[in-house]
Amino acid sequence: MSSQLFDNHVAIVTGAGQGIGFEIAKQLACQGAGVILNDTNKALAAEAAKKIRNKEGECVAFAGDASHPEVIDAMVDEAVKCFGKLTLTVCNAGITLFGDFFEYPAENLRKVLEVNLMGSFLLAQAAAKQMRKQKSGGRILLMSSVVGHQAHQFLGAYAMTKAGLEMLAKNLVIELSPHGITINTVAPGATLTERTLAEDPTYPKTWSAITPMGRPAICEDIANAALFLLSPHSGHITGQSLIVDGGWTSVSPLPDLSNMNVK
Repeated sequence: MSSQLFDNHVAIVTGAGQGIGFEIAKQLACQGAGVILNDTNKALAAEAAKKIRNKEGECVAFAGDASHPEVIDAMVDEAVKCFGKLTLTVCNAGITLFGDFFEYPAENLRKVLEVNLMGSFLLAQAAAKQMRKQKSGGRILLMSSVVGHQAHQFLGAYAMTKAGLEMLAKNLVIELSPHGITINTVAPGATLTERTLAEDPTYPKTWSAITPMGRPAICEDIANAALFLLSPHSGHITGQSLIVDGGWTSVSPLPDLSNMNVK
């Protein structure tokens, strides 16, 4: 890809203080886009945006809970205020709350649904309204997961939201295509991030053993797929999900969960 593939584009990336979201935001900014980088943690968002600016990318930190309608509307307004428009949106913010189905708390279910589904839906809606107003098309990307395709113990609620996002992308093709807006999903498999490594120091060893390609993904693997679907090269692709999992969904062995403290 050209080093300035995203010249004259403006992006919102949520949940981008670290991990996959940060890598997507960084790559977009370093390839020419103006980026609004969102995270719930104000200090983390500011530090992430600073790192990107140090690489000569245009990036503005925007702290706030991306499941709240007022935060979503303010992010879109900020993109227009700072860069004059909005052309790309990555609904990356999400939470994972493991739990035994028989004991899963209603409060945990509400949180997962609110952040993963409602937040993504409302951000896609707000972004699409702005893109429709501009009459110049755009790209919306939802972040799914391999567990939206294959069962994984203790992730029933999370998996439900990720499968729901893929159906949302398919359904919105009908309403967004007349406005030149594409909508797709990326479904990452096991990925090495600050969070996964902090939660489980054995994560690389565990997932290397059960991933056909011999290792879990790194953030760059997921960001590369995301940037393709956001780029001009994917103009005739919409309503699709791109799985990036080193082949895991072809065989789907589960990790050993016997030591997990699941309530």
